[in-house]
Amino acid sequence: MNNSLLYYSVGALLYCPANKKTIVDSIINNRFGTKYSLALCLEDTIRDDCVAEAEHILADSLRRLNAQLQLRQFYLPKIFIRVRNSRQIGRLYKDFSESSRLVTGFILPKFSLENVDDYIRELIKINETAGGPVYTMPIFESPSMINLRDRYEILYTLKDKLELIKDRVLNIRVGGNDLCHAFGFRRHDDESIHQIRPVTNIFSDIITVYGMDYVVSGPVWEYYNSPNWERGLYHEIADDKLCGFVGKTVIYPNQIAVVNEAYKVSEKDYQDASAILSWDQTSHSLVAGSAGKERMNEYKTHSRWASRTLFLAEYFGIKNY
Repeated sequence: MNNSLLYYSVGALLYCPANKKTIVDSIINNRFGTKYSLALCLEDTIRDDCVAEAEHILADSLRRLNAQLQLRQFYLPKIFIRVRNSRQIGRLYKDFSESSRLVTGFILPKFSLENVDDYIRELIKINETAGGPVYTMPIFESPSMINLRDRYEILYTLKDKLELIKDRVLNIRVGGNDLCHAFGFRRHDDESIHQIRPVTNIFSDIITVYGMDYVVSGPVWEYYNSPNWERGLYHEIADDKLCGFVGKTVIYPNQIAVVNEAYKVSEKDYQDASAILSWDQTSHSLVAGSAGKERMNEYKTHSRWASRTLFLAEYFGIKNY
């Protein structure tokens, strides 16, 4: 879905291993700021023989957060659980008990034809019994979509299946590192993933299939302390935005502020978007010069861009420079 602010409000999604015991203190002390979402990961960041322990730590972290919310005020991000498989979803949600109200939804890794039916079935069951909506964010990172002969069929079949829970899909996410890994690629901190044509071609197909109906979030940027990490991140986000992505997966807290700043809307774009959506549609003309007389605004051509721009401005803010 892309017709409500909610779907644009995931923003910078900070990944954290679910067994990180210090995460509760970081949240209640606002160490990550007050504009981010959080993914607590039980998949790639957890050793196979440590999953049960990580689940226990995760449940305890949510209980502690829930208890602290009764005692003090602090920014509570949208919290998502990245599961390993569909079987974890219902079991974990039940185990969380009262703390389940803190969970915005579940992240579905390696989303593919092999697991889509099981994932959707579990999410429908939870939403039938939960006190509020439980959302999801599937990740398109499976090597199965690399094959050109099958890619379009896979993407459209998955989209058809997602129709069953369309309003519960906050974002479509893409696994940039997983897709690069399939080819043996890795970008440096002065290179954008959009320069890697085999990978960005997959991104383009995902945007083509899903971008008119869903918010699609940008791939992870893995640099956070190299000489060029910040400039490189700004560069890649500029490419993300131009290609239709909104938001970014981040793996270190100092990346959050960069994402939030990069997605602020310029004053010119905000003014034009506001003018386009407030257009008198009974007017004989649906085209006019922009406020700064720099470009043409046309209601029929630019209204979807304008709507998206105002959602971004509402969540990320407007640049004052």
